[in-house]
Amino acid sequence: MITEIPVGLSILSAGYCLHPELLTLRGGSFKPVAFPAGYALVRHPQYGPILFDTGYSDRFFQETANLPASLYRRITPVVYREEESAVLRLKDGGIAPEDVRYIVLSHFHADHIGGVRDFPQAQFIYLRKSYEAVSRLRPVRATKAGFLPGLLPDDFNARSLPIDEHSAMRPLPDGLPFTEAYDLLGDGSLLAVEMSGHAAGMIGLFVSTGEHDYLLCADTVWSSRAFRENRMPHPAAGLIMSSRAEYKQNFERLRQIHERFPALRIVPSHCREALARWGTGSVK
Repeated sequence: MITEIPVGLSILSAGYCLHPELLTLRGGSFKPVAFPAGYALVRHPQYGPILFDTGYSDRFFQETANLPASLYRRITPVVYREEESAVLRLKDGGIAPEDVRYIVLSHFHADHIGGVRDFPQAQFIYLRKSYEAVSRLRPVRATKAGFLPGLLPDDFNARSLPIDEHSAMRPLPDGLPFTEAYDLLGDGSLLAVEMSGHAAGMIGLFVSTGEHDYLLCADTVWSSRAFRENRMPHPAAGLIMSSRAEYKQNFERLRQIHERFPALRIVPSHCREALARWGTGSVK
């Protein structure tokens, strides 16, 4: 195992957006395709249910009702049903909103933070510079950055446990293109690595179930085909990246992990293939 303590893992999604495939995969189709808003439920033996992102919620539509935020859903149409929300999926699995102690946020785009208000006791773990990159943006620039501040609870800062340069680190196995990772809980169970490029300060998460190792790589790529077939996004996608250079660097890291650790399951947040192969459809 890459991590030291096995956890339970459910890979789920809450809604999806529509994009021309070409923007996310060089040589792809001009036709819009569905990209699920994926998230994961981790069942930790000590800390209980932990979320990695949340997908969309009804609040997304409230927050994008007026300009300039309404441009977000016009440019990226969203399809969502209330029963798909993380909070209702967890309730169906016997997990009350108050039972979720931590939510790990890969980054602050709306399709990743859409449901955080539904978990009133959760504390938020994220890379400090990820929030700093968006928290002071005015409405037009925030919309361009994919950030809708109204999706966050009013007491977000008080409930935050940001990762910074003083956070605990743990070495990773030889052969991985990362030498160490942030040990989020201090027990080796959740190991986060910075994967900036798509968004500043974005993190991916290594977890192990005992049977399989996973890398939840957020939006480092939008599909497994990208790293498997070495197909970067269309150059136009760079207009919404925080750093083209960092995106390319972390794209190459994914390719290396795939080649050197073929049994490791790499899960992009918006990949229909990964969701179909390893997603659970419900909380287990």
